[in-house]
Amino acid sequence: MMQPDDPRLRVPAGLCASCTHARAVEAARSTFFLCGLSFTDPRFPRYPRLPVLACKGYVEQPQNA
Repeated sequence: MMQPDDPRLRVPAGLCASCTHARAVEAARSTFFLCGLSFTDPRFPRYPRLPVLACKGYVEQPQNA
């Protein structure tokens, strides 16, 4: 999981950085967050504009203890 304060991010990812449905996709000079909900629900953009500050589909990833 990419952390919200990861130095590789030019723009903070907001909620996407800790969401169960999001996956970081790293390109040569950029990092994008792919929303897994976009595959089944058209209300969610495939690559949301960052930072995401509010999202009805947000589910926090469980923390490893």
